[in-house]
Amino acid sequence: MARMEMSAIPASLVAPVEVSAEAYCELGLMHASGRAGAVNLVKAQTWFNIAFARGSARAAAHRQELALEMSRDEIAEALREARTFLTRH
Repeated sequence: MARMEMSAIPASLVAPVEVSAEAYCELGLMHASGRAGAVNLVKAQTWFNIAFARGSARAAAHRQELALEMSRDEIAEALREARTFLTRH
């Protein structure tokens, strides 16, 4: 079996890459529009919350607009999921 030196592997392939706030916002748009399967407002709101927490001003507008179509329970669920994600990542 061949051996490989770790120094031969570029650091960009080993170290985790930070995901941009705009990428999280795009995930929210995918779930809100149905591009990720069935429309899921809770998942969309979750990703918008994460994107907003990471600094996306665009996500703030989307989450505010989406909240008008959601129940309080759905909004609370999205906040819980976002908090869980943010504490783990």
